[in-house]
Amino acid sequence: MAASAAPAGGARAFRSSGPSGFALDSGLEIKTRSVEQTLLPLVSQITTLINHKDNTKKSDKTLQAIQRVGQAVNLAVGRFVKVGEAIANENWDLKEEINTACIEAKQAGETIAALTDVTNLNNPEPDVRITIFTDKTGVVKAARLLLSSVTKVLLLADRVVIKQIITSSNKVLATMERLEKVNSFQEFVQIFSQFGNEMVEFAHLTGDRQNDLKDEKKKAKMAAARAVLEKCTMMLLTASKTCLRHPNCESAHKNKEGVFDRMKVALDKVIEIVTDCKPNGETDISSISIFTGIKEFKMNVEALPENLYFQSKENLSLMLEVILERTEDFTDSAFTSHEHRERILALSMQARMELQQLISMWTQAQSKKTKSIAEELELAILKICHSLNELKKELHSSAAQQAADLLKYHADHVALKALKLTGGEGNLEALAEYACKLSEQKEQLVETCRLLRHVSGTEPLEITCVHAEETFQVTGQQIISAAETLTLHPSSKIAKENLDVFCEAWESQISDMSTLLREISDVFEGRRGEKYGYLSLPKPVKNNANLKSLKVDKPDSEEQAKITKLGLKLGLLTSNADCEIEKWEDQENEIVDYGRNMSSMAYSLYLFTRGEGPLKTSQDLIHQLEVFATEGLKLASSVQAISKQLKDDDKRMLLLEVNKLIPLCHQLQTITKTPLQNKVFLKVDKCIAKTRSVMALLVQLLSLCYKLLKSSAETNCPNIPTSDGKQKMGLSYK
Repeated sequence: MAASAAPAGGARAFRSSGPSGFALDSGLEIKTRSVEQTLLPLVSQITTLINHKDNTKKSDKTLQAIQRVGQAVNLAVGRFVKVGEAIANENWDLKEEINTACIEAKQAGETIAALTDVTNLNNPEPDVRITIFTDKTGVVKAARLLLSSVTKVLLLADRVVIKQIITSSNKVLATMERLEKVNSFQEFVQIFSQFGNEMVEFAHLTGDRQNDLKDEKKKAKMAAARAVLEKCTMMLLTASKTCLRHPNCESAHKNKEGVFDRMKVALDKVIEIVTDCKPNGETDISSISIFTGIKEFKMNVEALPENLYFQSKENLSLMLEVILERTEDFTDSAFTSHEHRERILALSMQARMELQQLISMWTQAQSKKTKSIAEELELAILKICHSLNELKKELHSSAAQQAADLLKYHADHVALKALKLTGGEGNLEALAEYACKLSEQKEQLVETCRLLRHVSGTEPLEITCVHAEETFQVTGQQIISAAETLTLHPSSKIAKENLDVFCEAWESQISDMSTLLREISDVFEGRRGEKYGYLSLPKPVKNNANLKSLKVDKPDSEEQAKITKLGLKLGLLTSNADCEIEKWEDQENEIVDYGRNMSSMAYSLYLFTRGEGPLKTSQDLIHQLEVFATEGLKLASSVQAISKQLKDDDKRMLLLEVNKLIPLCHQLQTITKTPLQNKVFLKVDKCIAKTRSVMALLVQLLSLCYKLLKSSAETNCPNIPTSDGKQKMGLSYK
């Protein structure tokens, strides 16, 4: 559990030492950011007290400062203890431990306050009071006790959070087991309503925990498990209803069982993460990625000059062979271009040759310790590291190109549309044909995810790639079984709805893969940054009245499903807009700037519908949409100005689209400013729907502007080569 003592060599809470040699160390492992951030101010204040200068002359200013810090520590501890006691009263199994730690913290705080009471130190009374200046050891002892006891309280409170998640998970699992055995629609509706509420509670608890975790790998695993539960909840609803409507349909039962099994695995994964348990024999990732292997190899090679006799030549050769063996995932892929394949093979051969040269220099350096040999060894190290860096670039380029091409090729979801159509027609022969095509697409996506994992650059992104691979593998088969059910029952509305839900999950994963590709490229190009929120510590109910304000106008399951669906479509539109923006040669163009800003804001809105991203409240959302609408109007103005440079027919075509955008932006501004008497969810729903319409028009406008301006530039300035050999497109109108 989170409050257990750290193992030898494990992460410790805090160590802070000063000139006096004093060190703060709670001896307890800190796994969450909320606990760490709560302790930081206390550590800072205590360190200030301990490390003050013991000058013989003590000015009034110094004495007052020390007393203020001591009093501040005591007051803060007093407030902290009240919260701790409130948590203890709500958790009887931990009450004794929390109260004991609170008593220790209170006593230590009072001791520090007494020792820092130095008001009359320059004119001491006859009995000479003990102060921070006369009993440094006492202050150090009190400080250590205070830090230790406060840390214990925080970690015990963290155990409360873990207990809440486990309890919530057990409730969800118990209700799921009831849902599996239901035989009537009426009973199913009642139980699913309860299940929906329990899933919402579980989602909030695990979302807070995910944000709070310090370990980025655990955070990524939690995100993957939560994504499975979120998407499977709607699948469970429609798959179960389809089974109830068609109880003798084998494909319907197969569809339903697949959803339940996946959700149970995801629930188990969440509990493993929060309790820090790992099933026997489980490894984090089946094999080390190529990028990770290269990183470890380079670390060993770069350390050679200082470790000439402590490294194994055979071990280094084996490490390189393992890396190069894994590049076969790229060279054996049918989707790797001939140019990339040849370049990867050439760089692999070059790395082998340079390792042999390095080993030769290494052997000479062990026997001849001359300056020239040392310099040649350094040069050999630089050469092989450079080759591996070039190999990394080539692998990243190959994987990114394959992923981008595949996402673009399947953007229209032809196979999904065909399966829906043939299912509704009851055409079993056509179903087999399009099921085969979807299976081929699934294998392509699975293989691409494997390649992306090799070049992802961070362990969290590797985990996300593995999750994407598993999702395509499972969802692809589930779509086929759902389509089979519809084909056998072509007039069934619930079977059609069920297939739609599984197809939407596929489309959502395609969108997520597009985002994943962007994140991998950001890491490769050094643009990645992290922001955190710390939410996980429990709050006592009595001191948390503001929670009521968060429950106003809570959406029902139908409203939530509608919002989720709108959000998904919005996310796909932002991906389309980004693709259009990337076509422009002039990335500083006003249209590109406004389009990029609007796409970024729309993507934040999409994340909001999933309970993620920078927008935390409906008020944040409304403010963002006001800016979004303003950017839309600026874009319209910029396009109108550019249209004057076009031929009349092109100008009319462009202005026709612009004249659709302007009223949409004004309508969005009106919605954001209209009070709806606490109907916040209705307002959010309208805003998302209107934003989606604006984004759909933005994608069309970006595409149209690009084509018309390119055509105009080629007509006016034909065949003028630029530095990169491309035609001059004249897209700068700033």
